[in-house]
Amino acid sequence: MEKDLSNYRKSYEKGELLLKDTPENPLELFRSWFNEVDQHFPQDETNAMTVSTIGLDGYPKNRVVLLKKFTYEGFIFYTNYQSEKGKAIANNPNICLSFFWHGAERQIIIKGKAEKIAPNLSDGYFESRPKGSQLGALASNQSEVVESRDVLENKLKALEIAYKGKEVERPEFWGGYIVKPISIEFWQGRPNRLHDRILYTLEENYDWVKKRLSP
Repeated sequence: MEKDLSNYRKSYEKGELLLKDTPENPLELFRSWFNEVDQHFPQDETNAMTVSTIGLDGYPKNRVVLLKKFTYEGFIFYTNYQSEKGKAIANNPNICLSFFWHGAERQIIIKGKAEKIAPNLSDGYFESRPKGSQLGALASNQSEVVESRDVLENKLKALEIAYKGKEVERPEFWGGYIVKPISIEFWQGRPNRLHDRILYTLEENYDWVKKRLSP
C-alpha cells in the first residue's frame, strides 16, 4: 500500500507569538491560550493532551489523556497506576505532555517529572466522577490482555449489582499524577513555515528563562 502525501499543505495564518508580548511565567501564557481555545474553538477538546513515556521495553509511547487541572505547580491527570503508562512512570518519571489545538493553529510541548498526587486529592476527584466511570475503573485491568469485550461488559454488570445503592471507594491502584514542568515550548503556526516558537526553561534558582527558537 502506498499513498503520496507530499501535496498535503496548509498555510497557518491565525496568529503570532512575539517574545516581547509573552509573560515571564509560562503558566500564565498556558492559561491564556487554554482559555482562548476553550472559548473560541469549542470543536477542539481543549484539555485533550498527548502523554509520552519511555516504556519498560525502552521505546517511547504516546497516548491521549485528559488534563483535569493545572496550577502554577504543574499539570494533573488521572489513570490506573498499574497500567502501561503507570509502570513506565514508576520506572522513569521524565515524561512529555503536548497539546495541539488545530483550530487556533497552536501547539504546546511540556517536559517535566511526574509524581503521584496526595491520596486525598485522588479521593476527591474519584468521588466527583459519574458512578459508571468509577465502576469502569474497577472493571478494567488497564493495559492487560482481555479475552473479549463480553468479559468487560459482564464484569461491569456484576459490579453494578454489587454496588447498587452503595458508594464506590477509590481503588489504591487508581489515582492522579502531577507533572511538574522543567520546560514549556509554545508554537504558533505562521505563513511560509516560519512558525513562532518560544521556549521557557526552568533554571536552578526556579526562575524561568525564555528564548525564541528557529522554526
